[in-house]
Amino acid sequence: MRDWWLRALLVLQRPRPVFVALRDESKESLADRSEPVLLIVLLAGIAAVLATKTASRLMDDGSYDGLLVAVWAFLAGGIYGIAGYFLFGAVLHGGGKALGSQGSYRRSRHVLAFAATPIALSLVLWPVKLAVYGEDLFRSGGSDHGAGLQVFWALQLAAFVWFAVLLVTGVRAVHGWTWSRAASACALAIVVPTVVGVLLSV
Repeated sequence: MRDWWLRALLVLQRPRPVFVALRDESKESLADRSEPVLLIVLLAGIAAVLATKTASRLMDDGSYDGLLVAVWAFLAGGIYGIAGYFLFGAVLHGGGKALGSQGSYRRSRHVLAFAATPIALSLVLWPVKLAVYGEDLFRSGGSDHGAGLQVFWALQLAAFVWFAVLLVTGVRAVHGWTWSRAASACALAIVVPTVVGVLLSV
């Protein structure tokens, strides 16, 4: 199990060996990587919901305080992350199958999960954002605007781009495909969450 926890971080530096290791679908390997996958999915879901327009308006009516925002982020993020894990995992699996993949739906989900590590890691930006802007992050028309906030948004966008690159890298590594074939298999699994994210952030 320790190896898979290390791979959850190694995927950011040397992704190919991590994704190649996903070819092993023995019961032992699946059990060992289940907890890292779950953690990545939950953290990525929390990061995703915190980036929505809904999050930026939570304190507008005065019924939310800091504790309730944290509870909302955990619950909504967990639901969003798990739903995305299965839904976008199915989209990725379907794209792979259409191009000749013999892999399982579970392996497609695991590739998606490890590719989402940069999104999960983007949560480290939030303590800094909270220190700078405080509760205004969750209110309309607060002080959370200007060049500083644009830098944070750029870093969050970079995490999503990194996710897309890792997803293509992962599909290529796990199947031994060309870059173009892997990118084609990932196209819908990248476009669909991107569209959903845009709709939720406007």
